[in-house]
Amino acid sequence: MTAAAVLDLVLPRACVHCGSGMKSGVVCDVCWTRIAPFPSPRCERCGHPGAPGGPCAYCAAFPPFVRAVRSVCWVPGDPAGAIVHALKYDGWTALAEPMGERMARLGWPADVVAERTAYVPVPLAAARQRERGFNQAELLARAVARRQARPVWADVLRRERFSATQTRLTPSERAANVHQAFHVSPVARARIAGTHLVLVDDVLTTGATLNAAATVLFEAGARIISYLTFGRARSARD
Repeated sequence: MTAAAVLDLVLPRACVHCGSGMKSGVVCDVCWTRIAPFPSPRCERCGHPGAPGGPCAYCAAFPPFVRAVRSVCWVPGDPAGAIVHALKYDGWTALAEPMGERMARLGWPADVVAERTAYVPVPLAAARQRERGFNQAELLARAVARRQARPVWADVLRRERFSATQTRLTPSERAANVHQAFHVSPVARARIAGTHLVLVDDVLTTGATLNAAATVLFEAGARIISYLTFGRARSARD
């Protein structure tokens, strides 16, 4: 009997959300099916429910050089919130594949599909990545890119300073927290010039982190940027 089989007998796998036993995986099929996609209609640009066409009132949260924004589901709220937490804080990196699979299924405007050059994960500060052992945004970007036949450019964007966690900050505090936190590698500037890049992160909350990262990419020569996340936080109007 293999070591893995012995562990399965002693410590049977259980869903990270509901705790039900499973033969394989980290989240059970029932919990995956409970993740509801955003209802239609949705804004074509920012993907927000209830706003067909675009731009809509919610689009104002994103700079004009952001072409489109897509997310799989609302967070917090279980099981989606538990899945994000299990990946990000509990180290269940195997979740990146099924999360990325669902992110890869999302529909985009035709010009985004035709133009997107590469996926760029939002980086962690070096100290945070050493502490965590991985960057969840990069794992998700690679899971999506494998299904979209596009490269992942994990080296073009750097997080130059360690910023406090965004979890308990107000929208204005979030923006200040990530101000000037990102930097484009000098050797990457020629590569990104004129490109349409897709920034990838686990959750879009106020947009402060993604907007800060997108701004430095745009200033470094990227022509346009789109955003892709697994979860999206509701705004006060939701």
